[in-house]
Amino acid sequence: MDIDEIYYEAIDLLKAMIATPRVSREENEVAGVVEHHMRAWGMNPKRSGNNLWCMPPDFDPAKPTVLLNAHLDTVKPVEGWKHDPYTPTQEGGRIYGLGSNDDGASVVSLMAAHRMLAGHEQPCNFIFLASAEEEVSGKDGIEMVLPMLPRIDVALVGEPTGMNPAIAEKGLMVLDAVVHGVAGHAARNEGVNAIYLAVDAINKLRHLEWEKVSPTLGPVKVTVTKIEAGQQHNIVPDVCKMLIDVRTTDAYTNAETLQLLREAVPGCALTPHSTRLNPSSIDASHPLVQRAVMLGKEPYGSPTLSDQALMPFPSLKMGPGQSSRSHTADEYIECDEVREAIDTYIVLLNGLHL
Repeated sequence: MDIDEIYYEAIDLLKAMIATPRVSREENEVAGVVEHHMRAWGMNPKRSGNNLWCMPPDFDPAKPTVLLNAHLDTVKPVEGWKHDPYTPTQEGGRIYGLGSNDDGASVVSLMAAHRMLAGHEQPCNFIFLASAEEEVSGKDGIEMVLPMLPRIDVALVGEPTGMNPAIAEKGLMVLDAVVHGVAGHAARNEGVNAIYLAVDAINKLRHLEWEKVSPTLGPVKVTVTKIEAGQQHNIVPDVCKMLIDVRTTDAYTNAETLQLLREAVPGCALTPHSTRLNPSSIDASHPLVQRAVMLGKEPYGSPTLSDQALMPFPSLKMGPGQSSRSHTADEYIECDEVREAIDTYIVLLNGLHL
C-alpha cells in the first residue's frame, strides 16, 4: 500500500467531511460519508448510532489492544468567518473549513495509520473509532460504544496538540450552588443578605489551597461563572444561586474534589450536574509516551477536555493542528500537518509492545 496514495485519500476525505455539516448530535450524514470511504478502502467498519469503528482483520484477544480514537462532530460556526465554513478551501498549503483542525485532521490521520498498520502483523491489536458527540460530552458517543468493544489497554486520542503528547488532561464538573439567607426590608436592619453570604463563599473558593497539586496540570481551578439573586431593590434577598465551573486534575477524583469543596463552604449547597467527566493521565514511563519522547515530542498537561474524560483506562492525547485554532473563525489545518501526523502515528505504533 503506497503511503502517498493513502495521504491523498486522507485529504480527500477531510474535504468531504468539511463539506458535510456535523454539529454534535447531527453527525448522521458525516458518519455515512466516512463509512462509505472506509468500505471503499476495505476497512469493514461497524456502526452504532453515529459512531464507526474498525477492528483489525486478525484480532487476537491474547494481545493487548490499543484504541485509536478521534471525533466526527464539530461545534456550530462562530461569527467572523471570511471563508464558507462548509466549503473546504485550499489556499497554498492550508485547508480552511469548520472541523478541519478539530477534529477532522485527526480522524483522517488515525484512519490512514490504521490502514497501514493493518497490512502487517503487530504485537498489539489496533481498533480505530470515529465517535460522535464529543463536543457536548454526549452519552450517545464513545460512552455508548465502549461496552461493545474488547478490553482496551490504552487509547491514543487524536486532538490538535501539535503532535506533542498530552499525558494528562483536566476533567470538568459544573456545580449548582445555593446560599440561603433571610428576607427582610432593605430600609431596616433586618434579614440576612444571601448575596453577602455568597460573597463570603466565593472568596473562600477563590483562595482555597489544595493539599495535592498535579505536577502536569497544576491545582484544581474553581471559577464562579454566573450569579443570580434578588427580587426588587427594597427586599433583602433570601436566596443566591450560582453556577460554578470546576476544572479537576489527576490529583483528586471528581468525587473527592466535590467533597473538599463542600467542606470548604458548608453554608453553600453544591449540586453537580454530573461527575462523569473525570481528569485523566498516563504514566510518563508508559511505552507509548516513551516512544513519543524518542521521536522528539514534548509531553505536557492539557487544560482542554476530550473523550478521555470518559475512558476508564490509560490514554494519551496527540494529534495534528493546534488547540488555539479550535472553535475559531477561519479554522484551518496545514496539509503538511496531516502528512506529518500520518507518518508519526505509523512510526509511533508500528511494532509497539505493551
